[in-house]
Amino acid sequence: MCGIVGYLGSKGVAPILLNGLRRLEYRGYDSAGIAVVADGTIAVRKAVGRVAELADEVRSLPSCATVGIAHTRWATHGAPTVANAHPHLNASGSIALVHNGIIENYTTLRMALEQEGYRFTSQTDTEVLVHLIDAAYQGSLLEAVQSALGRVVGTYGIAVVSSREPDVLICARQGSPLVIGHSEHGRLVASDAAALVEHTRDVTYLSDGQIACLTRDECTILERGAGRVTPAIHTLDADVEAIEKGGFPHFMLKEIHSQPEALQNTMRGRIQIGTGSARLDGLNLNRDELRRINRLIFAACGTSWHAALIGEYLVEELAGVPVEVEYASEFRYRNPIIAHDALLFVISQSGETADTLAALREAHTKGATVLGICNVVGSTIARETDGGVYLHAGPEIGVASTKAFTAQVTVLTLLALYLGRMRRLSIEQGVRIAEALARIPEQIREVLALDDQIRELALKYADRSNFLYLGRSYNYPVALEGALKLKEISYIHAEGYPAAEMKHGPIALVDENMPVVVLATRDRVYDKVRSNIEEIRARQGQIIAVTTAGNSDLHRLAHHVIEVPETLPQLGPLINVVPLQLLAYHIAVARGCHVDQPRNLAKSVTVE
Repeated sequence: MCGIVGYLGSKGVAPILLNGLRRLEYRGYDSAGIAVVADGTIAVRKAVGRVAELADEVRSLPSCATVGIAHTRWATHGAPTVANAHPHLNASGSIALVHNGIIENYTTLRMALEQEGYRFTSQTDTEVLVHLIDAAYQGSLLEAVQSALGRVVGTYGIAVVSSREPDVLICARQGSPLVIGHSEHGRLVASDAAALVEHTRDVTYLSDGQIACLTRDECTILERGAGRVTPAIHTLDADVEAIEKGGFPHFMLKEIHSQPEALQNTMRGRIQIGTGSARLDGLNLNRDELRRINRLIFAACGTSWHAALIGEYLVEELAGVPVEVEYASEFRYRNPIIAHDALLFVISQSGETADTLAALREAHTKGATVLGICNVVGSTIARETDGGVYLHAGPEIGVASTKAFTAQVTVLTLLALYLGRMRRLSIEQGVRIAEALARIPEQIREVLALDDQIRELALKYADRSNFLYLGRSYNYPVALEGALKLKEISYIHAEGYPAAEMKHGPIALVDENMPVVVLATRDRVYDKVRSNIEEIRARQGQIIAVTTAGNSDLHRLAHHVIEVPETLPQLGPLINVVPLQLLAYHIAVARGCHVDQPRNLAKSVTVE
């Protein structure tokens, strides 16, 4: 992985491919390359590092070329080098291929191809594919790709061109997303619709097992074992402005500041203040079916897993339904028990997370009903689940998730409210929560007004090597998320713990050089957290406290206090996480880190 762009049409291809790669930079990568077909040959340019460095190489490509493919690579097999960068060519240079995913049986295939006389110039699994296509080629690129894929075990999203058939672009998908764009000037293919929006809103999402043959006039889609299928045309709801920085220095900062609007969009038409409930039509389950559910399972990875932990607290408290939170990456490998009265939710910003998709499919194999919570319309999770809820948070470009996290927590709050009202919550309780939830966007704006204060704080601690984050009850997952944000973008080692667990080991790390971020808002466990702060102070830890506005109690104990608006404890994570996002952001900037594209990370993790 990580990014694919392809074009076949009437315009010069190099600028289109290069701009497409720029749109995909947020996904994370370490090298990039472009191949174009012109005058009976394929010209390739590659570079290690950013797309900007590739742009210098692209200037020498033939300007007459109108067909080509491009790629940003996130290294899996082989180090980030020019030789390992995509596109890869066959020996004669007549076939070029880009690939997202992993070929699991590539070692066996490579040995077989070497015995047939093929020579490899890279360490990648991808190069096996282009040689398989070459070996199968007998005048039809489409048939050669089909034959080659029949020998492959693993995941792939591929785009292939050939100088022998300069008016054809072949793409195929198995476990790694691809979307085809239909414009007035040609056909496009990409691993993410962000690369297409400046050219068209009309797209077709490839499904697993499908292969597409694109020409300037036609898009033919074949499905394994089923023959030709009619392409379904969907309309993108994103626009170019939504994937621009809008005057902010980084996408991450823009997305932090856009959270009030994002949450308003997430709640719009769903929150029902008058009845203290929510409307979630996309679940595709009626009230009687939902009442028969006696257990929920949330499966997710990374930031989405932290949102799921908050969802566990919410659903168990408001609805009285037991909840299990599973790492999606572990779920299918432990032969999970899914009872007939259980309901599984898979949670993913992109809707393409490989581990989460694997959990979804394992649950379906066991006959479970699976619902999705995701942000990207038309994503694989959205299409394969039995129902679900879109976040409607808008495109999230920064690799470190911010607004998608708070949107996920908002959806889980609505779900808990909806289930709670049909099970145990009175209308008065429901109205109180719904009214408080509706106030959250404005309260987040109050926190965002503290940006300068948090920047000054970040400068004091940007040189530290370790951080500790502590919270209890609803704030424990927030501590985990705050620590993850700092790790992701500043490369500082940080850990989140339940505050009470500090004395069972982590307190040994606390000294005058250890910053400890403590979530200490006024709730039923406040006095307990205050005692934990006393313990840290006794060991000279540098205390950064996030507390409720007007609480002067901590000013004598903490070295720094960030005051946030008061809300219900159940909704505290939506507010309390925002200063932690800003703290991580400003520390990363102070350290000179690539905030939007942190090293070794990808926005959509499409390999296991």
